[in-house]
Amino acid sequence: MIKRWLRRIAFTLLGFVLAVGLYVAVACALVLWPANAKPPAEAPALEAWVLSNGVHTDLVFPIRSATIDWQQLFPLADFKAVPPDADFIAIGWGDREFYLHTPTWADLTVARAFGALAGGNRALMHVTYLQRAQMRRGAYKLPLSQAQYAQLVDYVRASLPSGRATPIAGAHYDNQDAFYEAEGGYNLFETCNTWTGRGLRSAGVKTGRWTPFDFTVTWHLQPGAMP
Repeated sequence: MIKRWLRRIAFTLLGFVLAVGLYVAVACALVLWPANAKPPAEAPALEAWVLSNGVHTDLVFPIRSATIDWQQLFPLADFKAVPPDADFIAIGWGDREFYLHTPTWADLTVARAFGALAGGNRALMHVTYLQRAQMRRGAYKLPLSQAQYAQLVDYVRASLPSGRATPIAGAHYDNQDAFYEAEGGYNLFETCNTWTGRGLRSAGVKTGRWTPFDFTVTWHLQPGAMP
C-alpha cells in the first residue's frame, strides 16, 4: 500500500515537472518565433515604454500627446496625490485578488499565487502616474508611429468595461496609483504579461507570440532607461 502511494506521488510530481517544463519551453519557443518580425514602414513619431519589475510588465506612455490626454480617461481625482512633475502613466492588467492583497512581494503567499494561476478571479487594471526618475530601471523603448500608438490606446480602452474607467474605491498602493475594473480574467494562460504582449502585437510591435513571462515581452525590445 505504501509503495503504491509513493509511486502515485512520484508520478504526480513527475507530471507536474513535465507540465511546467512544457509551459516554459513553449513560451521560449514562441519568443524565438516572434510576431511582427518586420518593423512597420511608418517612421516612429513618439516613444512609449514597457516597464518591467522582473516579473510583471506595464505599458507606459507620456501623459499627454496628440492622440490622447490620459488624465481624461484616468482623472487625477481617482488618485490620492499625483506628483505635479509626473510625466508618464503606467498601465497594467492582472488578477483582482493578487493585485489588491499583494502590494509588496513580502505580502505574497503560496495560496494567493496558486489562486491567481488557477483562474476564476476577475481582472483589474492598475494605473500609476510616474515621475521621470521612476523610469530609470526596467524600462524598454517602444518607438511607435501615430497609428501604432492609436492602436495601443484603443487596446487599453477595450480592456475597460464599456471603454470607461471605473475606479475601485479606496484601493491604492500609494499616492499616485489607482485600480479600475477590467475585462477578462487572470489564469495560467492569461497573465499580466500576455495582456501586455497582446497589446504590442495588435500595434505591430515585434514581440513573442505568447508572452506569459516578462522576458517574453521584452526580449525583442531595446532597454531604454530615462536619462
